[in-house]
Amino acid sequence: MRRPATVFALAAMVAAAPLSAKVADTSANGFVTQNVAEVAATPLETWLALIKPGDWWNDAHTWSGDAANMTLTPQAGGCFCERVPGEDREDGFPLDGSAGHMSVIQAYPLKSLRMRGGLGPLQGEPATGVLTVTLEEINGGTRIRWEYVVGGYLRYDVETIAKAVDGVMSQQLAGLRDHLGALEGEASEPEPVEDPEEEPSIETQIDALQGAE
Repeated sequence: MRRPATVFALAAMVAAAPLSAKVADTSANGFVTQNVAEVAATPLETWLALIKPGDWWNDAHTWSGDAANMTLTPQAGGCFCERVPGEDREDGFPLDGSAGHMSVIQAYPLKSLRMRGGLGPLQGEPATGVLTVTLEEINGGTRIRWEYVVGGYLRYDVETIAKAVDGVMSQQLAGLRDHLGALEGEASEPEPVEDPEEEPSIETQIDALQGAE
C-alpha cells in the first residue's frame, strides 16, 4: 500500500504554478495558502470537473497511487474519499481499504465548495484545515480560487509545512486547470520550486515519517 508524501518529500517537490500561489499567512498555530487559476471553461464545466478529482488529481498524492480511486460527493456531509484496493488473496476476496481526505461542509453548485480536513501529512496531525473553492465567471472562462486555512497543534515547523502544502495545492489546482484548459495567457507547464531535488521513494518517505514520530 502506498503512502502520501511526507513533509520531507513535499518540500522538495516540483509544483505547478497557476495564476498565483502563495502562503498568505503563518502563525504559531497554523497557516493560510491561497491559489488562483483561470480556465477556458464555463462555471458549469468547471464545477462538474471539480467534483471528479479522479480525472485531475495527482497520483503521487494519493494513498492508493491512483487518483482514479478518488471520489467527491458535493453535498453537506459528503466525503472526498479514496478507495485503496487490497492485495489479491488466495480466497479471491481482496480486503479493500479506504481514506477520507476531507468532508464537505458547504456546497453551492457553480459557485463554491467548502471542505474540512487535513490533506496529506496533515491527516496524522491534530490540526485540521478548511478548503474553500470559489468559482467566478470571467470573460472567456472561469476564475478558480482555493484558500486552505489550517489551524491546531502541528509537530512540523509551520513555515516548512506551509510552503510544502502550498506547493502541493498549487500542483492540484494546476492539474484541474490543465484538465479544463488554461485561459489564454496562463502557463500550462509546471514551474519548479527553488532547488528541486529528486523525490524520495515511497519507502524512504515512510521511514522519514516514522523517524519523526
